Amino acid sequence: MAKNTKESDVNLFYMNQGQAQQDITEMMKRKKAKEREKRIKQNKAQKEEEFDLDTETVIQMTNKNKIKKDEEERKKITKEEKKRQKRNKKIKLVLKIIVLLGVIIGGITFSMISPIFNVKEIQVVGNEQVSAETIISLSELKTEENIFKFNKLKTISKIKENAYIETAKIHRKIPNKLQIEVQERQHSYSVDYLGNYAYINKQGYILEISEDSKQKPIIQGITTAEDQVEVGKRLNNDDLDRLEDVIKIMNATKEYNLDTKVTSIDISDKNEYSIYLEEEKKKIHIGDNSNLSNKMLYANAIIEKEKDKAGDIFINGDINNKFQPYFRESLNV
Repeated sequence: MAKNTKESDVNLFYMNQGQAQQDITEMMKRKKAKEREKRIKQNKAQKEEEFDLDTETVIQMTNKNKIKKDEEERKKITKEEKKRQKRNKKIKLVLKIIVLLGVIIGGITFSMISPIFNVKEIQVVGNEQVSAETIISLSELKTEENIFKFNKLKTISKIKENAYIETAKIHRKIPNKLQIEVQERQHSYSVDYLGNYAYINKQGYILEISEDSKQKPIIQGITTAEDQVEVGKRLNNDDLDRLEDVIKIMNATKEYNLDTKVTSIDISDKNEYSIYLEEEKKKIHIGDNSNLSNKMLYANAIIEKEKDKAGDIFINGDINNKFQPYFRESLNV
């Protein structure tokens, strides 16, 4: 009985051992199943995450492409709009120019044919030596002609054919008046010329040839050839240089009120200039153009001292180097 009990216990033990082993095996299976399920879930989640990342990248790239495309489209539209605006501006400008030209052409046409603009009066101002009639004749302007139907430059050129006219301007006084404004050259000296006198101004322009000297200082000893002494021309360069000295001499005489008494000036030798004062019956030997003011001071003093005596005054030495001016009375008076 006891033996059977022991065997039963042994069998029970082995049975329990087998059950335990089976339970352990079952547990290991369940554990592996859980781990496998966990791995599957993890792989699925990782794939889903990777999918989401790829999708976001694709979306971002798509958005960038769309933005870029939209920007290009916007720039294209803006560029076309600018071209259109520029084209419209050009069209408007052309239309304005056409309208303006139409107005101008219409105005010109009207002014050229309308009797309102026919000249009724021609006025000359600034003239003293040349008459208004002469200036108008030179201009070839006429009344009852259209105020716009002449060329100013050509008309001025015609007026300046008169040697006395230095400058000329023409003013249109709308609607029917013309004004000719002139500036004349002044006759300052006369030049001996074949028994006559050639009037010249301070710039050496030959203004007129006459039998009368008009009581202007007569310049003697010019080197300009006789065939070159023509109205409207100038003296040659050598005479122009000496003319500058003449002007300096006359300015020096003016300091002592002798300029109005000068009858003639001899410029034959630029180192021996001389002037003659007919009223004082004296010839002043000046020498060159140096120390003119001091020379005229001595000359004036001698004139006062030798009043009513004809003769020669010599101031043609170097006054700054002990030269003493002197007077030599003429015995042939």
